[in-house]
Amino acid sequence: MAGSNQGPGSGVSEDRSFRSKQNEEVNKKLKYISLAILVIQNASLILSIRYVRTLPGDRFFATSAVVMAEVLKVCTCLLIILFQKRGNLLEFGVLLYDSIVVQYRDTLKLAVPSLIYTLQNNLQYVAISNLPAATFQVTYQLKILTTALFSVLMLRKSLSRVQWVSLLLLFAGVAIVQVQQESGKQKESTVADPSQSYAKGLVAVVVSCLSSGFAGVYFEKILKGSSASVWLRNVQLGIFGTLLGLLGMWWNDGAAVAEKGFLFGYTSMVWGVILNQAFGGLLVAVVVKYADNILKGFATSFSIVISTVLSVYLFGFHVDLLFTVGAGLVIGAVYMYSLPKTSVVGTASSAAAAMSPMNQMRSDPGEDSEMEAFLAKSVVVK
Repeated sequence: MAGSNQGPGSGVSEDRSFRSKQNEEVNKKLKYISLAILVIQNASLILSIRYVRTLPGDRFFATSAVVMAEVLKVCTCLLIILFQKRGNLLEFGVLLYDSIVVQYRDTLKLAVPSLIYTLQNNLQYVAISNLPAATFQVTYQLKILTTALFSVLMLRKSLSRVQWVSLLLLFAGVAIVQVQQESGKQKESTVADPSQSYAKGLVAVVVSCLSSGFAGVYFEKILKGSSASVWLRNVQLGIFGTLLGLLGMWWNDGAAVAEKGFLFGYTSMVWGVILNQAFGGLLVAVVVKYADNILKGFATSFSIVISTVLSVYLFGFHVDLLFTVGAGLVIGAVYMYSLPKTSVVGTASSAAAAMSPMNQMRSDPGEDSEMEAFLAKSVVVK
């Protein structure tokens, strides 16, 4: 009897063990797939923006591209919410009316981060249009520093010693790259555009990093005190973002857009950039649930290497020893910052938040925060 009782139990145990091993193997494969997608997403957007902004001929309006990306994001969020309501249009409409109109004070709180995100998106276009892709990729990692500092100041988060050291290394690495750039030796030989201004691009990327850090932490603070889903929050953000983007387009390019049209200069490559902006974060959201912070840090570091190598072939970018040292410090700092915090409690989201403004959007404990965290307001990732 004992032997017969052990038989079924033993079979169930073996079956569970087999399934557990299968799940581990699947998750391991998904991690590597996630790594590849994260690297491609991080590198391709910057390189593609740089490419389309340096092509000869008619140049599209960056302000219109920002608006178009916002519209696509809002439409995507609305479709996701409708899907969550199982296609029930009545529930869908009631939810939107209650969350956006009835609770208008709650909606107005998002006007501040939306304004900053819209400014940031436009500044990133300015920066990428004036800086070599590799230089921008390295310098833009300063958003990790700004996000960390704003997290400490606004959310009272604690950083480990390793993280503080990594922030110092990050700053040193970016400073070395800027010193080398100022020496005039780092040029893109295939890009000969006299209208480009290094100083203008540097100011744009620094302000973009500051706005990224503040807006992301501010938005995270709002989410922690709210029961609304991240998708709904992004609809609210997108509404403001679209209106503010249109205002910025009218202010900066109003006469030209009125004369030439909203879609002037749009090519298949430009549409590819806009779609990458709008849906790249959603793609990352699907895979990031299988990627831990170390993997995301490695993906960001590896994307810097990829961007630099491809910049050499695409734009004739010159890489020398000083740039290599600076970029190496930044890569190491990004990886160090993403390491597990064994000695500090309560800093779980700092590294992920710094990787991109997309990551800074946290949901409530009952929701799939990793899945939703990457729906974004940023032109560039991570």
